[in-house]
Amino acid sequence: MIVSSGNAGQVSPFVQEQVESVKKLGIEFEYYNVLGRGFSGYLKNVKTLKSKIRSYQPDIIHAHYGLSGLLSLLTKGRKPLITTFHGNDINTLHPLNNSKPNWNKILSGIVHIGDNHSIFVTSDIANQIKAKPIKSDVIPCQVNLDIFYPMDKAVARKQLILSPSKRYVLFSSSFLTPIKNYPLAKKACLHFDNLELIELSGFTREEVNLLLNACDLALITSYNEGSCQFLKEAMACNRPIVSTKVGDSEWIFGKTEGCYLTGSVPEDVIINIKKALDFSETKGQTNGRDRIIELGLDSETIARRVFEVYKKVMSI
Repeated sequence: MIVSSGNAGQVSPFVQEQVESVKKLGIEFEYYNVLGRGFSGYLKNVKTLKSKIRSYQPDIIHAHYGLSGLLSLLTKGRKPLITTFHGNDINTLHPLNNSKPNWNKILSGIVHIGDNHSIFVTSDIANQIKAKPIKSDVIPCQVNLDIFYPMDKAVARKQLILSPSKRYVLFSSSFLTPIKNYPLAKKACLHFDNLELIELSGFTREEVNLLLNACDLALITSYNEGSCQFLKEAMACNRPIVSTKVGDSEWIFGKTEGCYLTGSVPEDVIINIKKALDFSETKGQTNGRDRIIELGLDSETIARRVFEVYKKVMSI
């Protein structure tokens, strides 16, 4: 049974894509979508989740994010629990304002102690709560290479009705998501003429693929990330990328030409956007897709690794 937030009206795409990939290995799944926000909102689901567990009788409960893990810990009975921690359940929301206790991190630490096995999308997240190696694995979320793939920029722009002569930068999320630091992206992009910063909000997965291929570069200015899906999807499309050094971005980039790590001040972002624009105009595409395959971040490889965790938990 997958336990994860349903507040967006659907299961997170990266959770659903992982489930669909593991299904191909012969596992059956049922979802429990948590409705409610924060600690108190999640606690309101205790009764209904207990009822769901009694009726479905899962062999394993797999919770995504710390609060879902906490809810599952309170309701699982003797069922084995695996929790995947994605980053914002442990990272400080805003690293420049960390005077208050990080309750998400504290609660996630409790969940890690109480669950049967924990999956962390990066080793840094695991280290932050001093995860026990004997009951932990680092498994980033996968990239669906059938959805995200390189295509001709002109073709993508035509389908999206975008100007063939304008320069476009695709921002990693909604402008309203504080942790993504839109003000930094906006300030840097205002330095360039004939350039439009596009907000990534309200698009289907297929439309995101078109946008990535239509834009000159993908831009990440986040304060924090877990293992950034947007970055991996942009790599799968062979797009030039500028990213702050967050999550596992440095590891994923490796030595890929056309992908630039930047500092968190406008001057640094401007310099790296210029490099990425120059790369886009002269070379067009990176070899990011090959890097994703080299790192084993494709759906099939990640599904097998998750499946191995399931087998490990069932054998305890």
